[in-house]
Amino acid sequence: MAAKSEPRLINLALQGGGSHGAFSWGVLDRLLEDDRIEIEAITGASAGAMNAVALADGMVDGDREHARQSLREFWEGVLREAGQSPLRRSPIEAMLSGWNLDTSPAFVMFDLITRIASPYDFNPLNLNPLRDLLVELVDFDKVRKSRLKLFVSATNVETGRAEVWDKSELTADHVMASACLPWLFQAVEIDSVPYWDGGFTGNPALWPLFENCVSDDVVLVQINPIRRPGAPKTARDIINRINEITFNASLLRDLRAVDFVTRLIEAGRLEGTGYRRMLVHTISDEAELSQLGASSKFNVETGFIDMLFDHGRSAADDWLKANFNSLGKRSTVDVRKMFQGEDDSLDGSQLQPPKRTKLKAAK
Repeated sequence: MAAKSEPRLINLALQGGGSHGAFSWGVLDRLLEDDRIEIEAITGASAGAMNAVALADGMVDGDREHARQSLREFWEGVLREAGQSPLRRSPIEAMLSGWNLDTSPAFVMFDLITRIASPYDFNPLNLNPLRDLLVELVDFDKVRKSRLKLFVSATNVETGRAEVWDKSELTADHVMASACLPWLFQAVEIDSVPYWDGGFTGNPALWPLFENCVSDDVVLVQINPIRRPGAPKTARDIINRINEITFNASLLRDLRAVDFVTRLIEAGRLEGTGYRRMLVHTISDEAELSQLGASSKFNVETGFIDMLFDHGRSAADDWLKANFNSLGKRSTVDVRKMFQGEDDSLDGSQLQPPKRTKLKAAK
């Protein structure tokens, strides 16, 4: 009998996006089901960070089934906490807007309040059921002992720079900082430093994977569409698109850096420097997710979460069938094509090698 081959080692990059994180849950559920894949590290922001710690909690002993169950229990907890939320659609609204909440009176009022009042005004006690859920369901001692490498990013409010923590001192506060939308929640203070959502500066941050992991394969689970045809016309659509561009900017910056280093390697200008080629892959369903408006990120109805989970599993299954054999060999995303027109006249011989940076230890 032929010997069983070693599993392919990959790193995962999980974007934030509210309830759309259920799509990433579906992707993770399918990947954990495939013993040809082994996850070395996860970097995540916001909902991506929550998926990451839920998975790590269940996988402390390398048990994939426990990891799948831990993720399911987390999302079932989210649905349970959201059971009394007024942010849901009526049957008529469902026919008019699909899964979006744009026509929901409760959402319209909620949206208006967050534009004229700060969370320090309308939530002075800083209540957040999601934090209580994390504390209840995620054992951070297990997360810190997990065999997975874990990186969670947030935005330092004072400096505007990304802060990335590894799992060594990770707590619920670090995850909540990563998911802190400033118009909804008070800034999360850690060591007297205020933090907002990590999506502003790293959605997710890719650079921690480059120098801290053995695997060259980075699999981005993308839930925020990068491209949308045409110009938005309504005020809400304009704001939504601005938010998408803002939350994708840091990711595009990191991907641009990957292409930059790749061109230098191809030109033979990084020999002996320790830089290596990173192989980029993407699991997404842009056709489906681009149909969802920003308001749907606040939709935590059971049917919607189940639909996103199923789409995530299907997207991961399709990706495995099409791209598994490329792992360790080549990228399945043409990163250079994404930036076509930028510095097209330059080849690697004309570019200056980047300076090396070191990941700051978690505090």
